[in-house]
Amino acid sequence: MSISREQITQALRAVFDPELGMSVVDLGLIYGMEIEAGRVSITMTLTAQGCPLHESLVEWVRRAISKVPGVEDVGVAVTFDPPWTPDRIVRDPSREISSAGS
Repeated sequence: MSISREQITQALRAVFDPELGMSVVDLGLIYGMEIEAGRVSITMTLTAQGCPLHESLVEWVRRAISKVPGVEDVGVAVTFDPPWTPDRIVRDPSREISSAGS
């Protein structure tokens, strides 16, 4: 079964930062996505390096993507390069998430 970027993006829209009340997609926390066969790799950041929800957000992202039909494995890498700023907040919901490394 083929997994689409849209399916993964939709799954990620259900993962909310409880402090800011916005999805990880709308906050611009998802820096990249790669899909290869049944494996999905996500590169993401957090709003701050000392975020107390670090492990929770990573797990919530992993769980949300795991629910997408055809997904067999999920890898989540957290980076702070470049650092997140409020400028990354998505005001255009049709904006695409880039491929990891782009």
